[in-house]
This record gives sequence, structure tokens and C-alpha cells, in this order.
Amino acid sequence: MDEKILVADDEIEIADLVELYLKNEGFQVQKCYDGTEALRAVAQELFDLAVLDIMLPGASGLEICRRIREKHNYPIIMLTARDGEMDKINGLTLGADDYITKPFLPLELVARVKAQLRRYKRYNTGVPQEEIYAVSGLVLNDRTHECFLNEKTLNLTPTEFSILRILCQRRGQVVSAEELFHLIWEEEYYTKNNNTITVHIRHLREKMGDSFENPRYIKTVWGCGYKIEG
Repeated sequence: MDEKILVADDEIEIADLVELYLKNEGFQVQKCYDGTEALRAVAQELFDLAVLDIMLPGASGLEICRRIREKHNYPIIMLTARDGEMDKINGLTLGADDYITKPFLPLELVARVKAQLRRYKRYNTGVPQEEIYAVSGLVLNDRTHECFLNEKTLNLTPTEFSILRILCQRRGQVVSAEELFHLIWEEEYYTKNNNTITVHIRHLREKMGDSFENPRYIKTVWGCGYKIEG
């Protein structure tokens, strides 16, 4: 592997441990112990994935996430405190793809990193045939990972694109949050308190300028899931 990963955490022991496990898997790692250093790295280097602690001196992980999303779509995994529910929501809203609660097992983080990179590569290395989904002015190109709404480009994160693609593939069908989670993260664990999909859906609606009360595109079927019609 030659993927380059940014790891930003002011807890030296955690940052060093994450670096060790990622390097053992063949990843290149650039490690930062504060937010200012991480922002400098983001401006100077091109990464394949970022692992960002929320609470960083100099600049928070949320600020770094926001700055990355201004120019890049590579996956971002946020590290949050156990009681940091609002941090998780804010991180996902700013464009993060996943989050892990501290304390965590290093092997779990490695698994999440690999899952995010697999999905990101799938949408950025191309496929033999072009797959285009069109629904009422919404157009997704699965080969180029482009999305347009009424001929205007939507800048989506890999996770947002994945959600929209699955819903377009199953147009008219209800897809539960649990199934979306399993299809996107390729992991088995899921709890009813997991609001990751809900936050991503909300962020998608914001980008699409869609109504929360009466959405035109992504509709909520209460107690069941989400669907796109048209």
C-alpha cells in the first residue's frame, strides 16, 4: 500500500499507537500533535485519508475537517470523546465520513480506515462501464463520481454519494438506515442509537436545497427508512 494518511491527535500515546498500527499495514503516515500543524500539512500535502481528533490545540478537528472539505473529498474519520454526541453530529455535518469514540481498539480503527479507502477507490479509479442514474433533475455518474442537480454540480463526500447512489439504484423502494449503514461501511455492528445515516441524510438535503418538512427527493418513511421516487 502507498496510501498516505494524516493522523492528528494531541494525545501522543494515541497518535503514536495509531501510527504504528497503520504503518504495520503498509500505510504512509504523517502525524501531527496539534491543529495548527495539521492545517499546515493539509495545505501542503495531498492525503488519501485523515484521522482527526475533535479536541486539538491550535485548531479543532472540526475546523480541519471544514478546511479539507473546501478542496478535497478524501475520507475523514473523526475521533470523539464518549459523551461528545454533538461533536459527532457537527463532524458529520461538516463532511466527515465516520467517527470512532475514544477509547477504541487500534484494530477497529485500521478496519475503518480500510473500509473507507475501499469505498473511496471504488468511486475514483473508474469502472468498466459508465453507470448513470437520473431522477427528476438529479443525475449521478457512478464512474466519474459526479453529481448534478438541475445541471448544477453538487460537491458530495464519498459517504453522501454512496447514500444517494444506493437510493437511486433502488428508486421507489424503502431502504432502512441499518441497511444503508451495512452497505456503505461493510460492517456488521449497528445500534438503533446510531444516528450517522440520519445526519448524512440531513446534510444531503441541505446541499440539495430540499425541504425537511416535505422533501422532493430523499423522503423519510417513518419507522422504515428512506427512499427516492420519480
